[in-house]
Amino acid sequence: MKRPLLNRRLAPFGTTIFAEMSALATRTGAINLGQGFPDTDGPEEVREAAVRALRDGRGNQYPPGPGVPELRTAIADHQHERYGLAYDPDTEVLVTTGATEAIAASLLALVEPGDEVIALEPYYDSYAACIALAGGTRVPVTLRPREGAYVLDLDELRAAVTDRTRLILLNTPHNPTGTVLTRAELTAIAELAVERDLLVVTDEVYEHLVYDDTVHIPIASLPGMRERTVTIGSAGKTFSFTGWKVGWTTASPALTTAVRSAKQFLTYVSGGPFQYAVAEALRLPAAYFDGLRADLAAKRDLLSEGLAAAGFEVYRPAGTYFVTTDIRPLGTDDGFAFCRSLPERAGVVAIPNAVFYDDQEAGGPFVRFAFCKRKDVLQEAVERLGRLAR
Repeated sequence: MKRPLLNRRLAPFGTTIFAEMSALATRTGAINLGQGFPDTDGPEEVREAAVRALRDGRGNQYPPGPGVPELRTAIADHQHERYGLAYDPDTEVLVTTGATEAIAASLLALVEPGDEVIALEPYYDSYAACIALAGGTRVPVTLRPREGAYVLDLDELRAAVTDRTRLILLNTPHNPTGTVLTRAELTAIAELAVERDLLVVTDEVYEHLVYDDTVHIPIASLPGMRERTVTIGSAGKTFSFTGWKVGWTTASPALTTAVRSAKQFLTYVSGGPFQYAVAEALRLPAAYFDGLRADLAAKRDLLSEGLAAAGFEVYRPAGTYFVTTDIRPLGTDDGFAFCRSLPERAGVVAIPNAVFYDDQEAGGPFVRFAFCKRKDVLQEAVERLGRLAR
């Protein structure tokens, strides 16, 4: 064959760094702090709800295309009770196969070939692939480290908008930096979207994983934004059932219809029994969510302090379950080489942040660690990382 087998839009995207580093962890026996999944299951009552749905025959066949009514109602109630956002579960809520499918369906539905999509860099790796599949042009606006945190330059964001800009793809709380956009930042983004008539797709899967005095604010709750925003949520990060792949979107009827038009040709439906279980999970008492945050905040502090003691410069996250570090104090600025050697040097796996950048040189000296692991695993990882300082 003369033509390449792989679609040219996907040609720049090979095997993900997560697959490479997870294989390295398996081969070396290293502690895997690279990929962001918990090493314990979520609440027992939620697991039992899934078992009960299986035994009762609920969801064992194709569930409704938009998602089971119980889950759509629970999602709508969650948005209203948490944020004062009222959504009709029948016309404004769509259940997806995880947040990744929600992102893909939203971009495939809303982006025409040649449209520009602004994404906050560094960004979750599926963003770039989904924009490419939609035929869009990715326009990165870079969050930059400053005084121990990553900060959005609003002037840079405004300058990135052109007549070809179709939408802004947000992620807050932000993976991999742990930044949580403030009300002032979100208000400025909202005003820009209204002024330039832009859509916003916002990935809020870490909405419940915010720490200290940080508050998560959905941009859809700001003036002028409800009708132009697709909000994406997920059960995986909040309830520690990442393998269930239950996500969702909330949006106006017109936007929901558009996203559903693309989603129906991806998986159509999935996870029937798990949908019933997630509906119950979303109704857990506030004590569950408070306990989750407190547990993860303690783990964040444990790993952050250990990384600092090992010689890293640490950017303490306000949200998510990732810590970004600067490796230059350790005498190198090559994150790829550092992460590939770390399992042999210290028995720990991490992810080079450069994979989340268009400009890989800008992300070169930064490395991400996940702290969504058992305390004893993190303590062992900290002990191993301490070898770097000896």
